[in-house]
Amino acid sequence: SGAADRKMHGRLKVRTTAEQQEAKRKEREEKLKKYQAATGRLFEKRKNAEHDGEALDLTGKILANNSDFLTMWNYRKEIFQAFHKDKSADEMQELYEDELSFLGTCLKSNPKSYSVWEHRCWVMDCMPRPDWQRELQLCNKFLEYDERNFHCWDYRRFVVRRANIPPEEELKFSTDKISSNFSNYSSWHYRSKLLPLVHPNNEHPQGVEEAAMLQEHELAQNAFFTDPNDQSAWFYHRWLLGRAERDQSIRCLHVYRPLNRLVATFSKHIKVSGSTLNVVKDGNVITGRWHTPRGTDTYEQVLIFDFPEHSLTCESDQHIHVTLDTEAGMVGRECVLGAGHPEVFSRDTTESKQLLRSELSVAKSSVLEQELESCQQLHELEPDNKWAIFTIVQLMRAIDPLRYQEETLQYVDKLTSLDRCRRNYYADLRSRVLEENTLMSAEDGTNKLDLSGKGLSCIRHLDHMTLVVHLDLSNNLLTSLDAPVYMLQCLKVLLADNNNIQTIAGLTNMPLLGRVSLRNNCISSAQVLAPLASCSSVSILDLEGNPVCSTEGSKPDICAVLPQLKVLDGSKI
Repeated sequence: SGAADRKMHGRLKVRTTAEQQEAKRKEREEKLKKYQAATGRLFEKRKNAEHDGEALDLTGKILANNSDFLTMWNYRKEIFQAFHKDKSADEMQELYEDELSFLGTCLKSNPKSYSVWEHRCWVMDCMPRPDWQRELQLCNKFLEYDERNFHCWDYRRFVVRRANIPPEEELKFSTDKISSNFSNYSSWHYRSKLLPLVHPNNEHPQGVEEAAMLQEHELAQNAFFTDPNDQSAWFYHRWLLGRAERDQSIRCLHVYRPLNRLVATFSKHIKVSGSTLNVVKDGNVITGRWHTPRGTDTYEQVLIFDFPEHSLTCESDQHIHVTLDTEAGMVGRECVLGAGHPEVFSRDTTESKQLLRSELSVAKSSVLEQELESCQQLHELEPDNKWAIFTIVQLMRAIDPLRYQEETLQYVDKLTSLDRCRRNYYADLRSRVLEENTLMSAEDGTNKLDLSGKGLSCIRHLDHMTLVVHLDLSNNLLTSLDAPVYMLQCLKVLLADNNNIQTIAGLTNMPLLGRVSLRNNCISSAQVLAPLASCSSVSILDLEGNPVCSTEGSKPDICAVLPQLKVLDGSKI
């Protein structure tokens, strides 16, 4: 009858599409039943701590079909650990060799499986006699199939560490990979990790000798001129231009006698509960309370120290020294609060300027100038290549941000028109350029900062403004003041008229803030102003031109939210 089913009148019977689909459905159902039965059996065996050959065989069958089943890999680890108790080193070596072979089969069908690569790391670490050179050859083989398989690159780094392969050899390997195909993010990234090991120099931003870095500039330039539309070399070039990460330091201090407190700004975020901070006054350690502006146990760049009552006397100068223990050693800053003076500011006037612009050697300056010229030529040839334009902006920022300001902004505008999907990113980039340039060109020691009329879409670098007393953000494109404006603990006057501000969540816990002007914005209700309630000195508020002002009975609502107000929209309350 089987033959009759297959043939009719001597001709092969061809199944219809519906019949084929039904047959496949039944086949899938059968496979699923077997799969579920096997997994159910394995879960039961694992629950009963059964670590035997059957469990190893069953997990192998499951993983051969689904190599990302992490629970099964973990069960296999438990089985191998149990085998260690009864088997010799030679027997375990053979079992692990078989496991590596099985893993190789899994990788052929799924070369980007997190679980398989992770399990291979575990096996190699457990093997009595691991063959690291063989693993390196395996990496070479898989990277020939796909040189951008970052799972394999991660495994290669693991093997290199275990085999103690010199970083010089790996740097050459990455060079060979890049030479064969520039479009290799993983290999470019690997170089950024190897260069500080092969050519170390902690005085340079990336921790790499300058001569080696300049060669990297040439390599990256060759890559993006060969294929201007490939992004990998452009990204690597951004790393080459990166600014150095600063060591932890106390950037500035403000001591304010009327509030009996000290405000310290740090170059990196810091947590009170995990830091060793000391305040010494006239040679004596002072016991007081450190806290964040909002009283939270979070990482902040601005911390406040409350002196014991009556400890800041007016009769004589007060010598104050603040120290912080860091991994690199102790850092500190000191100031003198003069007799009869209400406050003192202490800052490094050059730090903001150094942080926001690179200090270039003659050699590097020459290389970057040449790169800028080359990228401008590339831009002429390919006017719509956004990577060339973006790199021109980065180079101008690195060479001389103030000299190139107008050209930089023109290029940013072109990026905005070319790449509309990222127009908000470019708006923020434009804001950053203008903000940084304003901070760099500000007069030394000034406590007044004018950022008005610059088209800012966001506020950055608040940690460089913590001693500002008067801040003007009027006539910009700000939609909120939700950034941590509370870092500006010295601020007394804030002008932010003629923006599109809807919320002000960042305007909290600023005890010196006395006047806030938010005219012609988009504040729709009195409740939006609630954050200002924690700024106890705010007595003058301007809200003309906001939707809230056109709401009947808004003034009593505003006064209820902000009972400390004395003047609202020019009228006494």
